[in-house]
Amino acid sequence: MPAHEPGSVTGNPALPATGWASILRGLRGRCPRCGEARLFMRFLKPIPHCPHCGQDWRHQQADDFPAYVSIFVTGHLMAPLIITLVRDAQMSVPTLMAILLPLALFLMIGLLQPAKGAIIALQWWFGMHGFRKERTRDIFSSASD
Repeated sequence: MPAHEPGSVTGNPALPATGWASILRGLRGRCPRCGEARLFMRFLKPIPHCPHCGQDWRHQQADDFPAYVSIFVTGHLMAPLIITLVRDAQMSVPTLMAILLPLALFLMIGLLQPAKGAIIALQWWFGMHGFRKERTRDIFSSASD
């Protein structure tokens, strides 16, 4: 019998109060469940289990979505810069490419890990792909309950 069954957890960590708090933990590369341990053991390879709370991260399925998010955000950050440089700066095309291509690559690669962390956190928060929803009832209860 493995040390951790799929979806099993140990300990009693401070669970995030909202999905946004969970996503923020993932963006920072921390365990979305406890916020204590690192989520990644290599650049895009999540840890199999959180050493602090025991959450099993092996069944996450972020797939290609982090790359799409990274490209989407990079495009929206770069578009105003490209428009401004082309319209207002009197630069040659090779000079523009020497500035814009490395910047775009840096942004896309730099956003990959935070995007993957946020997507894993979202999957955990909503109980997707074998994750267990661990939200407490008081998070959903309204003032009238």
